[in-house]
Amino acid sequence: MGEQNVDEVLDEGRLRVYMKALLDDLRALEYMLEHDWFESGVRRIGAEQEMFLVDKALRPAPLGGEVLKRANDPRLTTEIAKFNLEANLTPRFWKGDCLRQMERELEEVLDITRRAARSCEADVLLAGILPTLQVSDLSLDNMTPNPRYLELNRALSSLRREKFSIHIKGLDELQLTHDNVMMESCNTSFQLHMQVSPAEFVPYYNMAQAITAPVLAAAVNSPVLFGHRLWQETRLALFQHSTDDRSIAHQVRSQPPRVGFGEGWLKSSVLELFREQIARFRIIMLTNVDEDPMLAIRRGEAPSLSALRLHNGTIWPWNRACYGISEGRAHLRVENRVLPAGPTVLDEMANAAFFLGLMSALPAEYGDIGRLMHFDDAKSNFYAAARFGLSAQLTWTKGKTYQASSLILEHLLPLARTGLKQSGIESADIDRYLGVIEERTRSGQTGAQWMLRSLRTARNSGTRDLSLRALTETILKRQQTNEPVHAWPATETEPMDDWSCSYQTVGQFMSTDLFTMQPDDLIDMAASVMDWRHIRHVPVEDGAGQLVGLLSHRSLLRLLARSRAEDRTEPVSVRSIMKADPVTVAPETPTMEAVELMRRHRVGCLPVVDKGHLVGIVTAQDFLEIAARLFEERLKPQAAAPNVKSQAV
Repeated sequence: MGEQNVDEVLDEGRLRVYMKALLDDLRALEYMLEHDWFESGVRRIGAEQEMFLVDKALRPAPLGGEVLKRANDPRLTTEIAKFNLEANLTPRFWKGDCLRQMERELEEVLDITRRAARSCEADVLLAGILPTLQVSDLSLDNMTPNPRYLELNRALSSLRREKFSIHIKGLDELQLTHDNVMMESCNTSFQLHMQVSPAEFVPYYNMAQAITAPVLAAAVNSPVLFGHRLWQETRLALFQHSTDDRSIAHQVRSQPPRVGFGEGWLKSSVLELFREQIARFRIIMLTNVDEDPMLAIRRGEAPSLSALRLHNGTIWPWNRACYGISEGRAHLRVENRVLPAGPTVLDEMANAAFFLGLMSALPAEYGDIGRLMHFDDAKSNFYAAARFGLSAQLTWTKGKTYQASSLILEHLLPLARTGLKQSGIESADIDRYLGVIEERTRSGQTGAQWMLRSLRTARNSGTRDLSLRALTETILKRQQTNEPVHAWPATETEPMDDWSCSYQTVGQFMSTDLFTMQPDDLIDMAASVMDWRHIRHVPVEDGAGQLVGLLSHRSLLRLLARSRAEDRTEPVSVRSIMKADPVTVAPETPTMEAVELMRRHRVGCLPVVDKGHLVGIVTAQDFLEIAARLFEERLKPQAAAPNVKSQAV
């Protein structure tokens, strides 16, 4: 769960003490490796389940503290946002029906959390990224008031010295800046742990790096962020950007980010990873260190290595080394952090079985993966899988290239089956979980693909906000049946009964596909665009995207009448007839307030401005469509009209 009692790195004296403790921990770890202090010959697995809390409108519900209190389950803990929670599942020996036991425990803890959430008029949803998230949800008001998260935000922001920048290209393109680390809360995952002995850590860690790409290709479930269709697994790019503490100078020098895939194969021992982290990444938080690790060793006790573990917890490679203590014995684990949450518990467990089966089979099957595959290919495969899912082209051993789906079906699924069988996993469970991976791969319907197809059919059925809410509602309903995503109908998302929730603020239904002019453009150009696009209002902005005026169809008609009367034909600029300083609203402006502004100022259009920049537009036509929908609802026989007083025109 991570150390929660942390302090700011402001006291230079305490920082030096902590640095010494960090180096002492590393020396103690080296001693333990040399003198066989670690548990060996034992294989355990574990998992962490992150989740979203959503309200009745399928929006993030910042109720984590209250839900934790009502659930009263020690397996549950907080996450960085109040609308996220995490469950830590019981470690299990890697044999027999351990996967089925893990699935049952996961269902149990989700059921406990769901009941607690429903008592707060909320629910639990598993998704890599919640489709209904908005940038406005990512304020510090929604950060869990925990010293670890507050210090993480302060430290990363201080090191970066400028806003965090997000730029992701997919089917759409998203580019924005944000002033805190809450972008990280957009991501939830299903993280897997596998205990390995020190002697086998290097081949198992390297194998985890190699197989992460094809496993991810079959598991992608995060294609949408803030309504933009981006990577099949957008979490990867978003997490790296949202915690990137590198200054411009560090980026120019190609300093690795705190979130990344790595720079090369591991060669000798786990110490390489910890030494690299200490050498490359600054300490960003402190904790009280009250133990000399070598004294603990002399007492015959496994040291906690609290300084090393805290620093390790502030660096997030997609495959991470973990030190732990179980029943008094120290052990090492490989943690895979790549897999997204959802779409269902069964899908998650199938992903886990695929990864763990390959981890069990491939070290013996392939030997040293570094002799068969270039590290650059493994890294390139990883990002290709995140972008394209099952359609990715992956370079596998000996430089041979496959489409991800072919590699999985022809080579990796049989090997995963062998690995599970050799580990003593029950045959029925092998068939069940790997059968899900096979059917998902053959159909091509990952969670990401299902979402994109569903959104494609829903694009003409309402606003973007309404489509995303309908998508989320469908995910929530089907998720609770535990039917795997490859069997979900790729049809239009189910209609929303409470559609009015998607019209509470202008940002939910404003038009963002804008045609704009600049002040010195010709009126003839503006008139042509208005005619071509059948629009009656054109915002006028300067070169920096700042709104400076509004051009209306009525202004053009007046100019035309005056020109004819005066028999003038000289060119006229937009500046000469635009309305400077037009009435504007913000994305979070309530709909009723926007209606009142239009009435009071007798305008038919309101540009939407956020932080000085034009982001959208709403017109009288938008409000007429809301009124028409309300009228249709009231005409439905024996149907209660929705409460849409705030949308009345």
